[in-house]
Amino acid sequence: MSLAAVSQLITVRDWLRYAVSRFNQAELFFGHGSSNAYDEAAYLILHTLHLPLDRLEPFLDARLLPEEAEQIALILTRRVEERLPAPYLTNEAWLQGYRFHVDERVIVPRSFLAPLILEQLQPWLRQPENVFRALDLCTGSGCLAVLLAEAFPDAEIDAVDLSADALEVAQRNIDDYGLEDRIQLHHGDLFAPLAGLTYDLIVSNPPYVNAASVAALPREYRHEPALALGSGVDGLDATRIILRDAARHLNPGGLLAVEIGHNRAEMEAAFPDLEMVWPDIEGGSGTVFLLSREQLAT
Repeated sequence: MSLAAVSQLITVRDWLRYAVSRFNQAELFFGHGSSNAYDEAAYLILHTLHLPLDRLEPFLDARLLPEEAEQIALILTRRVEERLPAPYLTNEAWLQGYRFHVDERVIVPRSFLAPLILEQLQPWLRQPENVFRALDLCTGSGCLAVLLAEAFPDAEIDAVDLSADALEVAQRNIDDYGLEDRIQLHHGDLFAPLAGLTYDLIVSNPPYVNAASVAALPREYRHEPALALGSGVDGLDATRIILRDAARHLNPGGLLAVEIGHNRAEMEAAFPDLEMVWPDIEGGSGTVFLLSREQLAT
C-alpha cells in the first residue's frame, strides 16, 4: 500500500471501508474467528489501535495519527499478501470468551468441544462434581485444557501433544490463566506418555482432515501446522488409536468426547458396532461424538 494511498484514509471509517474492499477484492478466506470481510477488518483495526473489540461505533469518525495509519496499513497488507489468518497477525484467538495466545506453532482454536466442556458435558457426564482427573489429547495451544480446568474446578488436568513447539504455546496460556499447578503437559503421541494413568473425562480435538481435503485447503489454513490437520486418507488415523486405547485410561463411568469435524458418516461406517452419541451443537451438529468407558470396553 503506497504512502499516497495511506494519506487519503483519515478516519477509522475510511480504513474500515478500504479494508473490506481490499479483502473482498483479494478473495480472502475467512474461518479463523471471523466469517466475513467486515468483521475481520473491524477486528484487525480495533486490535491495532488498542480499542475495545466490541465497540466500533464510537470510534468510526476518529481521525488517526500518521503512525496509527501506518500500523493499520501494515497489518492489512500482511493479511492480503501473506494470507495469514488474523489470529497469527494479532497473536490472539478467542474461544467461548476466553483469550489465548497463538502463533504458527499451533492451529487457531475453534473447537466445537469448547461449549460442551463449559457446560460440563451435561447431561451425558453423570456426576461432573466427581471429575477429579481429566485429559486433553492433542492439546495444541492448551485452550481445551484451560477450559477443562475452568469447568471442573476440583480436577487436575493432563494435556498431551506430539509437538514440542505447541507445548511451549500451551504452557504460556496455562501460565496466563494461573493454572500451572493444575495442568500438567506431556510430550508424546496420544496416550504414549500416559502409561498407567486413568481419568474421569477424556476430551480430544485430534487431526481429522482427510487427505483430499488437506490438498484443497485455502492458503490461510496452510499456515497452520500440517501435523495438527491431516490424519491419513480418511482423516480417522488418530481417532482409531484413541478408540483403541481410551478404555484402559478411563475410570469406571468415565466419558470420552472426541471432535471429528464433518466425518460422522465415515466414523459410523468404520465403527458400526459403537453407539456413539452426537450432541446437538450450534453450528456444529455431528462434529463431536461421546462414548462411555463401558461402551468402549465391550
